[in-house]
Amino acid sequence: MAGAAPEGYKTLLDINCAGGRADLAFVELLETITTGAPAYQHRYGRGFWADLDAHPELRRSFDAQMNWRFRAQAPQIAGRFDWTRFSEILDVGGGDGTVLTAILATHSDLRGRVLDLAPTAAAASARFTAAGLDDRASAISGSFFDPLPGGADVYLLSDILHDWDDEHARRILARCRRAAAPDGTVVVIEPVLGRGAGTAFDLFMLMCFSGRERTVDEITRLAADCDLVLRHAEPVADGRTALEFGITPAV
Repeated sequence: MAGAAPEGYKTLLDINCAGGRADLAFVELLETITTGAPAYQHRYGRGFWADLDAHPELRRSFDAQMNWRFRAQAPQIAGRFDWTRFSEILDVGGGDGTVLTAILATHSDLRGRVLDLAPTAAAASARFTAAGLDDRASAISGSFFDPLPGGADVYLLSDILHDWDDEHARRILARCRRAAAPDGTVVVIEPVLGRGAGTAFDLFMLMCFSGRERTVDEITRLAADCDLVLRHAEPVADGRTALEFGITPAV
């Protein structure tokens, strides 16, 4: 693409970037339809996330793409959801910190941490420094499939679950549940079927990750399997819904 092309569209369409490379996998869509396996893996010989691990430049372009996607929505998420009830957020798989930066910039009493893989966590740390948030924000290197740090009163999953099939989504939710205090909260922010997410993007998630867009009821059932109970669901950004879960009381 031309050097003058808008930053976000370049990361989406350039075949040397993560977004454009993923779109090319649509030519293998028949593989997904007939076998259920991700077309991305069939085309490139490894899954999407393994591809990012193998090619740091792809990971950087993916992080840039997510930053661009959330640039307009992060302030909406910060302003429309009631974060004032909490004191510390752990943004699980929070990327380069775009969403957490917006939340902390809007709510000066909050503290927060991002947990993501090492290269992305380093980018989040740099973002917090640039935003003057070093006294309230930090980044942790880690995976949401491993035990999560305790101490936060809200665990945020923003655009995470739809990247994964039901089994992996449950594992992620279970990690949040185990790390949370008995009175803790898990907040899932996602495009939701029937509330803005469409068939085309649902198909893309299946083709690329074996993921899927879900309805509120489907996410609620996954959470219930992990002893999480839905408190409420509300729109918080254009095309995205926040689902707030509490811990199911022990019987």
